[in-house]
Amino acid sequence: MPARDAHEVEKFWRAATEIGLMNHGVHEEAEGMFAMGEETIALTLKEKLLFEQGDQGADIGTRDVPEFVNIFKDDTHTWPAVARRTYPSAVNAPMESIVTPFVKNSLAINNRPIGVLNDKLGLPEGTLASLHKVEGFSGCTARFIRAPSYPGPEAKTLLTVHINFRSLSLLHNRLGGLQVLPPGSDQWFYVEPLTGHAICNIGDVLNIFSGGILRSTSIASPPPREQAQYERHSVVFFTRPNDTVELRALSAQSERIAAAHAPGVTVMGWLVRMVKSQRVTNYEGAESWTDRRGTEDTAIPSQGKI
Repeated sequence: MPARDAHEVEKFWRAATEIGLMNHGVHEEAEGMFAMGEETIALTLKEKLLFEQGDQGADIGTRDVPEFVNIFKDDTHTWPAVARRTYPSAVNAPMESIVTPFVKNSLAINNRPIGVLNDKLGLPEGTLASLHKVEGFSGCTARFIRAPSYPGPEAKTLLTVHINFRSLSLLHNRLGGLQVLPPGSDQWFYVEPLTGHAICNIGDVLNIFSGGILRSTSIASPPPREQAQYERHSVVFFTRPNDTVELRALSAQSERIAAAHAPGVTVMGWLVRMVKSQRVTNYEGAESWTDRRGTEDTAIPSQGKI
């Protein structure tokens, strides 16, 4: 998106307020992340379990089967000191040459739409940026995802329906599979990967900060039937506010933001609740949906056949 091109800004604003998805490019930096992730996933199970972050699954219904490599922004900025956690050698070796540049460039790219959204929401200059300070602790994360092939007779949802509980995400994928449910819609749509582009997804946090003006989209990743036979790799960067930021509508700073219905908690408190609610061991029946839901407008309908 050219810097402050009026036409592009309006296209961006329509996507952010009507769909929750935009396209943006950071392709070259992502290629090294694919190589790093593939090498890490190829480690033996014994080696990977040394750095495992939880073994109880991540959703309800069809059990998730992908593998993740998660790298915190805070660790890339303090390297070689440890801010959050340690990593296997396949991550450590390219930390300075690949991982840290990818994180820094992803943050820089996400700062552009955050600045545009800040102005369009009528907030004082730099308000949203002040909630996403690079030097402060946050849940910003770079992730490599491996989704194995599923050559079965029916399509399989490899990452079940979920809401993006971040500010923004930048997704780089090489094969189709991402489905979105636009706010207010009962129909799922595939988002086709574009070479040299990333898919930028608005998350719950910006929905709450904006008092509901910005839209957070329900997403899932069942592969198209003809692509289910292939293993799929993706790279994503999640931008989140600093851990101690209060999660509330910024109505006091903007006349355009009329009201919000968000819990009076910090970003870290919200993140912990959302992650815990998706663990199988914390599922207590249909009422658990209240804890795991995001800011979607209606209950999520069943996905149709692919």
